Amino acid sequence: MATAVETLGKLERRITISFPLTDVRTEVEKRLKVQARTAKAPGFRPGKVPLKMVAAQYGYQIESEVLNDKVGRAFNDAANENNLRVAGFPNIVPKEEAAEGQLAFDATFEVYPEVAIGDLTAVEIETVQADVSEAEIDKTIDILRKQRVHFHTKGEAGEHGDGGEAIAANGDRVTVDFVGSIDGVEFPGGKAEGYAFVLGEGRMLPEFEAATLGLKVGEAKTFPLSFPEDYHGKDVAGKTASFTITLQKLEWAHLPEVDAEFAKSLGVADGDLAKMREDIKVNLQREVAGRVKARNKEAVMDALIKVAELEVPKTLIAQDSERLAEMTRQDMAQRGMNVKDVPFPAELFAEKAERRVRLGLILSQLVGDNKLQATPEQVKAQIEDFAQSYEDPREVLKYYYSDRRRLGEIEALVLEENVVTYVLGLSKVTSKAVAFDELMGSNAQA
Repeated sequence: MATAVETLGKLERRITISFPLTDVRTEVEKRLKVQARTAKAPGFRPGKVPLKMVAAQYGYQIESEVLNDKVGRAFNDAANENNLRVAGFPNIVPKEEAAEGQLAFDATFEVYPEVAIGDLTAVEIETVQADVSEAEIDKTIDILRKQRVHFHTKGEAGEHGDGGEAIAANGDRVTVDFVGSIDGVEFPGGKAEGYAFVLGEGRMLPEFEAATLGLKVGEAKTFPLSFPEDYHGKDVAGKTASFTITLQKLEWAHLPEVDAEFAKSLGVADGDLAKMREDIKVNLQREVAGRVKARNKEAVMDALIKVAELEVPKTLIAQDSERLAEMTRQDMAQRGMNVKDVPFPAELFAEKAERRVRLGLILSQLVGDNKLQATPEQVKAQIEDFAQSYEDPREVLKYYYSDRRRLGEIEALVLEENVVTYVLGLSKVTSKAVAFDELMGSNAQA
C-alpha cells in the first residue's frame, strides 16, 4: 500500500509505503523453515537443528532480507502505478508513526526531468579542420630520429665522426657529479654521482644547465642556484643554494640517417623512403581526423548544453561523482601509485559529473525523439575502423563482439557521432582551419 505522491521540489518526490507486520512475520517464518533444512549446529545432524536455534542464528539476516524485498517491491509497484521515472535510488527510512499492526516507510527520491531542447537551427557552432603537410611529415621523421639517437664520446674519432670540439653544448649528453649546500650545509637530494642528462631538454633548472654549458671533461664549476618558490622540494623551495658540478663524461648525439635502414626500422620491409613517408602521412591523417572529430564533438556538446533547459537530478550527480572518484583511484593504482590511504572526495568530481549527467539526459532526449540509435552496421564499421591500425583486424572484431559491455561502449560512441551529425546538419556551422601543432597539443574531451 502506498500514499499519494508528494511533491517536495522540482524533481524531489516522496511516498509512504506500508504493509501488515503479519506479512513480514509470515515470510520470515517461511524462510527460516527453508534455512532449517540445511542448517548445521554442534550436536545436531544437518537439517535437524531446532527452529529456535535457527532463528537465533539467522533470524536478523532473514528479517532484513524480507524487509528489503517487501519495501523494494512496494516502492517499485507505487512508482509504476504513478508512472514515475525514478532517477537513481530512493532514500527509504522507517516512519516513526504507523497504524497499529503496520510497518511504514517514507521513500524520498527524484524523478527524471523534462528536457526542453531549443531551436537547433538557430545554434551557431564553429568546427575545426586541419591538414597534414610535408612539413608535419618532416617533423615526425625528426622525432622518430631522436627516439633512435645514439651517443658517442665527444671529440673522439669514430665511424660517424667526432661530434666536434669536446666542450659541452646543447644536445650533448653529460654525466656529472654535483653537490649542493645552503649556508654551507648539504641538503637531502642535493648530491649525486654519475648523473646523466641531455643539455637543452629542460630536465634541469636553467642555472644548472647554463653552468654545465662550455665545460670539458674533468672541469668543475661552482655557481649559485635559486630554487623557485613552487619547487617540488619544499625544504629548498625559494632558497638559494651553492652548487659545484664536475663533468665526468661528455657524449654527442648521433641521429640516424634517413635511409633504407631507417625506413626498415619503422616497419617498411623494402626500405622504400617514399613508402615510409606515405605510411607516416596516413598515420598522421588518422590522428588528425580523430583530434578534429573530438574538437568538433566538444563544440556540439557545448552548444547542446547552452540550448537545452533541464533540472539535473542531484542523485545522479552524486552517483556519477562516486563513479569518477573510483575510476580515478583505479587508474592511479594501475599506474603503480600507492593510493591505499589517499582520500578521493566525490565532491571534487561533482562539476564533471554534473556535465556528464546533463549531456546524458540531453542526448537521450535527442536520440529518442529523432531515432538516432546506433545500427549494427554502424557499430561494425566503427570497430573495423579501429581495427585498421592493428596487425590482425579479425582479433579486434572478436575482442569487441565477445563482450557485451565492450560492444556497448562502441554503440555509445556511434550514438554520440549520430547526434553530432544530426546537430551539425541543422545548426549554423562555420569552419576554422587550425595549425597542426595547435590541434595535436589540444585535449578535447566531451
